[in-house]
Amino acid sequence: MRTTANGSTFSCTKPPATKATTTLDKQDSSAARFTIAALAVPVIQAPMAGGPSTPELAAAVSSQGGLGFLAAGYKTASAVKAEIEAARKLTNAPLGVNVFVPQPSVIGAEELEQYALSLAPDGERFGITLGHPRHDDDDWDNKIEVLLEQAPEAVSFTFDLPDRTVITALQQRGVYVIGTVTSRAEAVRALESGVDALCVQGPEAGGHRGTFDPAAQPDDQSLHGLLEELAGLQVPLIAAGGITTGEDTRAALSHGAAAVQAGTAFLRADEAGTKAAHRLALSSGRFSTTSVTRAFSGRNARGLANEFMRRHDGEAPCGYPEIHHLTTPLRAAAAAAGDPEWLNLWAGTGFARTMEGPAASILAALKP
Repeated sequence: MRTTANGSTFSCTKPPATKATTTLDKQDSSAARFTIAALAVPVIQAPMAGGPSTPELAAAVSSQGGLGFLAAGYKTASAVKAEIEAARKLTNAPLGVNVFVPQPSVIGAEELEQYALSLAPDGERFGITLGHPRHDDDDWDNKIEVLLEQAPEAVSFTFDLPDRTVITALQQRGVYVIGTVTSRAEAVRALESGVDALCVQGPEAGGHRGTFDPAAQPDDQSLHGLLEELAGLQVPLIAAGGITTGEDTRAALSHGAAAVQAGTAFLRADEAGTKAAHRLALSSGRFSTTSVTRAFSGRNARGLANEFMRRHDGEAPCGYPEIHHLTTPLRAAAAAAGDPEWLNLWAGTGFARTMEGPAASILAALKP
């Protein structure tokens, strides 16, 4: 049998017969599994789908005592496997992989058609045809199989939780499993599913909010407030959202976090795959604020406020991943043209305090 995101039977509870299972003794013993407490530097480089996360970035952070993450979102399972193998060639330090949990479609054909018509002039602006607004599972089953085979030290899930059998199977392979949550209710669900740690994402975070219900209004409780609310849970908390300096790290740790997760801070790293227009937008002074939008992907995400968001925020429906696929050619054309006004410039509230340079220097600046 194969894996599904939620509720279906999953038979791969034993390690598959691969070279990886016979050569890595740690994978056969839960006692030897990686833990957040083992990090020399309590800083995790956030997984950033769409280009910024690279094997080079993850390896650079992990090699300096933090935990680097690869982003499996929008990639095929074979591409994810290749990235894990590439990172392994660069470092022997622990690595993490993040996976988007697929959910049922929440948008109707009429809403999609209306939004596509609204975006048509933008496509004409760049001489492109909008993408096909399809619903898919982001190659979920195959990615889980790759993770079971490769057994990275940590795997995190975003947008929801997989079936508990998937979590158990990963843990039996020696994987430390992290659930991304944005509220106490989600945190309780994640603990009931058996995760090892919680990535607590506050509204300050750049990129997509990890809310389980894509149609719900995201909680605006601050990261520190959410950490305090979850402090009584008997599980390590990883603070995510607005972490760009050592002072931010110290503040999060003082509110009960065991570690922090920073994404925006690494967007300008030499090793990051951030698009040139995105890099420039972060430091040019042209963009002064961030806001939450679903105009680019159909799911709430924080980015630098630009013209595309101003034009379409009021009409953008909830519909991920359909709208993500619809706008993909438009975003690619804007990036190729170096036009940041029509590009999803994901960034957290602390973007103005980011620095350019090697990941090792950025990690050092984030140390508590």
